[in-house]
Amino acid sequence: MSKRDYYVVLGVSKTATQEEIKKAYRRQALKFHPDKNPGDPEAEEKFKEAAEAYEVLSDPDKRARYDQFGHAGVGSSSGFGGGGMNIDDIFEHFGDIFGDFGFGGFGSGHSSSRRSKGSNIRIRVKLTLEEIAHGVEKNVKIHKDIPCSACAGTGAKDGTSFTTCPTCHGRGQVTKVMNTFLGRMQTTTSCPTCHGQGRIIQTKCPVCHGEGVVRGEEVISINIPAGVEDGMQLSLNSQGNASRSGGLKGDLIVLIEEIEHPELIRDGKNLIYPLYLSITQAALGTQVEVPVVNGKIKIRIDPGTQPGKILRIRGKGLPDIHGYGRGDLLIYVNVWIPKNLSREEKKILEKLDESEEFKPKPPKHDKGFFDRVKSFFE
Repeated sequence: MSKRDYYVVLGVSKTATQEEIKKAYRRQALKFHPDKNPGDPEAEEKFKEAAEAYEVLSDPDKRARYDQFGHAGVGSSSGFGGGGMNIDDIFEHFGDIFGDFGFGGFGSGHSSSRRSKGSNIRIRVKLTLEEIAHGVEKNVKIHKDIPCSACAGTGAKDGTSFTTCPTCHGRGQVTKVMNTFLGRMQTTTSCPTCHGQGRIIQTKCPVCHGEGVVRGEEVISINIPAGVEDGMQLSLNSQGNASRSGGLKGDLIVLIEEIEHPELIRDGKNLIYPLYLSITQAALGTQVEVPVVNGKIKIRIDPGTQPGKILRIRGKGLPDIHGYGRGDLLIYVNVWIPKNLSREEKKILEKLDESEEFKPKPPKHDKGFFDRVKSFFE
């Protein structure tokens, strides 16, 4: 089943502000929260769907890519779009949001403590036109912070040297009740003693010295969809630096860099090829080879083909990133005029110039010509 539009999921317009998106997510989360709908798989799916929509629309970069490219533009960027989403992931990712909205009072036992997140890693991946045309899987070696194996990323010796935080009693948050002229007001904040972890390290790990991470490297496989463009960013959730003390991992941001093709020029999903013909080829017609992404094809040039004519070969361009067909190959015809002629060649051309067929006979209103001239100066 195809995914629903994220704006439809949250019930907001495409011009909604971040505050409106947050409020809309709050309504959906409250309505379909698992603790309010125990044993209801449909409500759980809607809860996950709302979280996925909010995860994208609350991030300005991801939202911009989604507005431009739809689900394909954030196919790898949403941490909840890959089918491996579960409720715990949502609580870990949006713990602070749920705390602000008053979740956790339903008795689910889900921790709403704030968990730190590792930093993102940004890399550039260069792609040829052939790779862009078909999509490609790239294996890249990333140097990054990884969880310490000696303590399983906890920062504590042997991964067990903990004690429950005496301030928050393991909740990771503290609640304060204040009397105001409006009545009793309750606020929930991250525990200042354990910084939201719910526990305190008694003896630090001797390998990572309590940090929970060490420097390492990892080979990551990146599936790049066909039709990506230069400057586009793909985001791989949880493939960035590990967080200290067992928090969430950062993301891997992949910037697409397109390698210039030696013959073809890209224009969106169309490809442009400047074809140069001799005077005789243009006048008499001929058969020529032109490059395409997968090699070359032969095309027929009609007799009397004029310079500036554009020949369209349908379906020989690049695939649309949304999957809506392919672009075309646009062949722009140029006629090569020789600059250095021998005496004999000049005499031949001078004789031909006397023929009526060699005298220019342009149409009275060649609108296409003026459009081409105008576009040249834009």
